[in-house]
Amino acid sequence: MLKKYLITGFSGFVSWHFLEYLENNKINAIITGIDVIEPNFNYKNYSYITCTFKKVDLLNQNDVKQVLQEVQPNYILHLASYSSVAYSWENPHTSYTNNTNIFLNILEEVRASKLQTKILSIGSSEEYGNVNPTDVPLKETHALNPISPYAVARVSQEMLSKIYADGFGLDIILTRSFNHIGIKQKDSFVIPSFAKQLNTININPESNQLTVGDISVIRDFVDVRDVVDAYYKLFEKGKSGEVYNICTGNGISLKEIIGIMTNILSINVKIVVNEKIIRPNDNKIIIGCNEKIKNHTGWKNNYSIKESLTEILNYYSINNINKK
Repeated sequence: MLKKYLITGFSGFVSWHFLEYLENNKINAIITGIDVIEPNFNYKNYSYITCTFKKVDLLNQNDVKQVLQEVQPNYILHLASYSSVAYSWENPHTSYTNNTNIFLNILEEVRASKLQTKILSIGSSEEYGNVNPTDVPLKETHALNPISPYAVARVSQEMLSKIYADGFGLDIILTRSFNHIGIKQKDSFVIPSFAKQLNTININPESNQLTVGDISVIRDFVDVRDVVDAYYKLFEKGKSGEVYNICTGNGISLKEIIGIMTNILSINVKIVVNEKIIRPNDNKIIIGCNEKIKNHTGWKNNYSIKESLTEILNYYSINNINKK
């Protein structure tokens, strides 16, 4: 019997990578994708998976009820959210209420309809907040200290997951996914922003200014292809009610990232700091421990940071060439 997946936030870049993962690994599945915007990728041209798309507003409880009763999914991959920390500072009310309430609507309908569905609740490393460098790599047992509206909403989602798993018996697995990177990510995020600017500089060396925010911050960047591999393995082997870091265990500063990217392209840049894009309060260092997910599922990282950055730079180069 084919497994049925419901993917929220279907039009985002992580969803596309999850579809590619299933297809490339010849995993037969039926996918229903839901989002408030149409996907800009072809979701019908697969051999091993069958995809359909529905425009659904997860804030509308009746729409949520209708799609869940119609699909009766075995798995729900909950990717839908306003996922930008910067956006949450600019629109704290919208960011918080949307991210919390869409998830609560899903949980309530699964509970009320008594669906036998495994839910993957996607959280964030932002939940840890500012930590002492001596505390890294961070384990799942580390205290949470959210310092942005986005992070507070993610903690709320995690607490709701715990309540519905422990109190109502829903099958929910939780992640704290660290900064993931890869092709098709919006260039409002830091790595694709760098890649887009650097590709322009590579084409036109005279305009060699790279606009940045705070490049001293240290992050644990994980390739999105490794992330979706983790999501699939958690559906298969993850334990209900448990939280899993998805990370590499290695930290790198944005300044070092720029160094790797400019070396790949063999270019020099002049770094210009734009104070307007520096967040009001930002985590200085976030590095995770991934021993738990490795032990529970056998997952491992397959892509180095240089491999990830090279692919992203190539993606922007090819896209620019195609636009000429």
